[in-house]
Amino acid sequence: MPRARPIPRMTSVTCRPPAGRGCTPRLVWVPPAQGPEPVARDRADRPEAKPLRLFVAVEIPDTVKDVVEEAFAPWREAFPKARWVPRENLHVTLKFLGRTWPRLDVWVPEQVEEAAADVSRFSARLRSAGSFPSARRGRALWAGFEDTKQISNLAAEIERALADEFPTEKRPFHPHLTVARSDPPLKLPAAYTRTELESHAWDVDHVVLFRSYLGRPAPRYEPLARFPLGV
Repeated sequence: MPRARPIPRMTSVTCRPPAGRGCTPRLVWVPPAQGPEPVARDRADRPEAKPLRLFVAVEIPDTVKDVVEEAFAPWREAFPKARWVPRENLHVTLKFLGRTWPRLDVWVPEQVEEAAADVSRFSARLRSAGSFPSARRGRALWAGFEDTKQISNLAAEIERALADEFPTEKRPFHPHLTVARSDPPLKLPAAYTRTELESHAWDVDHVVLFRSYLGRPAPRYEPLARFPLGV
């Protein structure tokens, strides 16, 4: 009977550059702990046969998270039954891959790394509050960007890089930071769109490949690797 092979896991390593020189984070494949290999009854039982739930995103600095939490605090009190995103989960999704099979566990990071390197670093700032699909039927509450052009260009590069294996998103990309979801949808007051929200500008200099673990009350996100943008 065939044995199931353990899967290496992907992690990012902080490098230590010589004085006066730059440094680029790299991917390292960490082998699993040594030990007896489990015997699999069939292919479905093998660890390497199980897909990962992945997405590519931009991380948000803690100082920006502070501003977002303060701005939405009144609405958290007004709509306590909405599913508010935990602070540690706040991010801007560039591309949701969903179920990703192990045959792509090297190809995906390679494509994301190349796409990120083709986009120059840029500055971003959150400046507004909004909702999808509308204020009358708010299923997702979000914080929006002051300028969406550069982050939209980044998302487009990631989309193109992964198009050979993942369906291209048909809807226009609208960069946003989701803060809450609700089902049934919320009827938001006019004051919601006038929410005072203005973060400081921060440098977007990398993207992250995340693994998502579904769970309650909220999913857990594990950063697998970080890829620097171009200079």
